[in-house]
Amino acid sequence: MANRTDNSNRCSNGKKPNDGLRLIIATFIGIVIGFFLGISFPTLSLTKINFPSSILPSVDLAYVENETPETSSETLLHTWSSRSPLHRTNLSDSPHWKIWVPSNPRGAEMLTPGIIAPESDYYLRRLWGLPEEDLPVKPKYLIAFTVGISQKVNVDACVKKFSENFTIVLFHYDGKTTEWDEYEWSKRAIHVSVPKQTKWWYAKRFLHPDIVAPYDYVFIWDEDLGLENFDAEEYIRLIKKHGLEISQPAVESKKKITWEITKRKTKGEVHKDAKEKPGRCNDPHLPPCAAFIEIMAPVFSRDAWRCVWHMIQNDLVHGWGLDFALRKCVEPAHEKIGVVDSQWIIHQSFPSLGSQGEAQDGKAAWQGVRDRCKREWTMFQSRMASSEKMYLKEIANSTIH
Repeated sequence: MANRTDNSNRCSNGKKPNDGLRLIIATFIGIVIGFFLGISFPTLSLTKINFPSSILPSVDLAYVENETPETSSETLLHTWSSRSPLHRTNLSDSPHWKIWVPSNPRGAEMLTPGIIAPESDYYLRRLWGLPEEDLPVKPKYLIAFTVGISQKVNVDACVKKFSENFTIVLFHYDGKTTEWDEYEWSKRAIHVSVPKQTKWWYAKRFLHPDIVAPYDYVFIWDEDLGLENFDAEEYIRLIKKHGLEISQPAVESKKKITWEITKRKTKGEVHKDAKEKPGRCNDPHLPPCAAFIEIMAPVFSRDAWRCVWHMIQNDLVHGWGLDFALRKCVEPAHEKIGVVDSQWIIHQSFPSLGSQGEAQDGKAAWQGVRDRCKREWTMFQSRMASSEKMYLKEIANSTIH
């Protein structure tokens, strides 16, 4: 019995060091695991973790909205700082927290996608009230006229043909804007004034596709048009009905009309082709027999304008030659480009913009403007041909290699 007791005592005494060692090892492992979890936690993406709102409260929007004008910016900053989840976790300041979203617009990769506003508009906003109440009517279309004060009466008549569904934009090539204040509609119009510039110069700089993206259709018209027989809402209905991405109203004029396709046909709502003079058309589906409108009163769908805008050259300001290239922006062009006959306009041919030129080398001001128009047409055609030739060459080289 004594021997058994001694042996049992030795066994029980021998277990205590082993238990202590295990405890030390377990504690050490726990510390190591805890350490690595601790340093890795800040790198976890909060976008993948859904916290209850009670844990990460958001800014009290009702509190901010009810602030009086006397509320100081420091008070608002304190409200944001004390309630913002990012402030509480300091993730935006942490070296382990980096936002980089390659799919964002160029230059905005460091922003979270939800805060990005990639497009804008010409909607007029109030300085007071709630933003969502600023627009009783949100215009769906945009009409831009390039104007001079000498055509004020005619432009007034034109603008009144467009309802509140249209945003009105006036590009003032003569620098005079306040003279238009007598018209009530002028108060809701967008006025852009740069002296001695053309319609296409303005369009390239102030009608960027991301600015006019909210509008289903964009009208870019001259100032010398008679709209007595034109209804804008009916025109929109017809181009939707006939699937026209690029269009213009048919034209009547006391003077000679250059292209047969733009002349008004008395039968039917729309036409998409015409028979031209011998030698003008090598293909009945190509300009000027089809897939063609003039640049006097074009109307573009949102998608078509995005393409056309990129084709406009910064230094070729008159737009000559552009009409023959519009077909490159829609497919099939001979089906999606057309002329609306039942809503027609009269080209009054007031030579107002030509007077903005300068007389040189014994030539009148208007003659110098006309000479540049013709020169630009040749330059645009050359650039287009060169660009397509280069593209085809690159494609050929890529297939070889």
